[in-house]
Amino acid sequence: MRLIIQKFGGSSLSSKELREKAIEHILAAKAEGYTPVVVVSAMGRKGDPYATDTLLEFIREIAPSFPLRETDLVLSCGELISAAVLAAQVGAHGVKALALSGAQAGIVTDGVFGQAEIIRIKKEKILRLAQDGHVPIVAGFQGSSEEGEINTLGRGGSDTTAVALGAAMEAEVVEIYSDVDCIMTADPRIVPEAKPIGNIGYQEVLQMAREGAKVIHPRAVDIALQYNLPLRLKKTGSYDSGTLVTHKKPQLDKSFISREKVVNGITHVTGLAQARVLAPQASGEEIETMLQELSDAGISIDLINLSPQEKAFTVPAAAAEQTKSIIASLGYEAIVNAGYAKVSVVGAGMRGIPGVMARVVSAMNKAQTDILQTADSHLNISCLIPENRVAAAVKALHLEFNLNE
Repeated sequence: MRLIIQKFGGSSLSSKELREKAIEHILAAKAEGYTPVVVVSAMGRKGDPYATDTLLEFIREIAPSFPLRETDLVLSCGELISAAVLAAQVGAHGVKALALSGAQAGIVTDGVFGQAEIIRIKKEKILRLAQDGHVPIVAGFQGSSEEGEINTLGRGGSDTTAVALGAAMEAEVVEIYSDVDCIMTADPRIVPEAKPIGNIGYQEVLQMAREGAKVIHPRAVDIALQYNLPLRLKKTGSYDSGTLVTHKKPQLDKSFISREKVVNGITHVTGLAQARVLAPQASGEEIETMLQELSDAGISIDLINLSPQEKAFTVPAAAAEQTKSIIASLGYEAIVNAGYAKVSVVGAGMRGIPGVMARVVSAMNKAQTDILQTADSHLNISCLIPENRVAAAVKALHLEFNLNE
């Protein structure tokens, strides 16, 4: 049995016509000799009746401190509706399909409400259904604890569901369908010349996802990397090959190398605030306590630069005032200003290559963009810049690293 996991995002399921396009992919997989297992997100996006953000907004109107357990029960409904509707629509094509909740699909979680981890998958039921000729359609984003409590998996949870199922069932590939054709070298809304990336390694996709590219959730890539499970990112309704994510990239041809494409893509994140803490006498333990307090408050911290005179990092702009308040409660003075963004260059080709940072700085200078902070690894270089310079910076970096070609 050649198993394939096909995951469809909410934008691919928001209308009957779009669901028909999704069904075409399911039927095509069967025609090619695959046994498909389907994972679905909630239908649509914020504002649509059954979308996760719509349900979240609804319960917050009832009570800002809606209980976490009940929140998970409500939020899990979006995917359940999506699975049931798609199963019925698949059935209308004469194909046996069965909708399953996360619990019915055997997805066992650690019991944490709102941000659960999958600890194991009891795959026997899904395998039995698939062997009997059914198309199992699994509600993503959810599972059940050992005690039978419904837990959601957090943002990107349906991606995680799909890849975890693929790993547990030893699928040949996991296909992730959305409303974009593939991974691009930059956001085409900013860089019209952005090119599709046909093949890419797990580590690069993981870094791009972490640095702001909304392609697939990092947790899903982590699982795929661990189990060496190929991923294919495609657009619903398109039969182009999309982007294949594997353990190793195919051998680069000489023309690629000659153009010195050490970078595969440019990503960006907007809506950031920079926090500068004036704490020259603070010990390492005190700084650790400060960062832990911010983390405990649910504030995501990035681009951390520590020096004897000043500690600088970024937080979401929406958390700027809360960040300042927490730091003040610990007895430190902080300057927290919004209006910033992070741009990153990502590529395995920069590993061990001198001069990449110099080229980043050169591109920023050409774009007349100030760099406030930087961070780098063997896969990426990130810069904090004024938010109103994002478009200029991304275009300049895309050009500097020959990604227009």
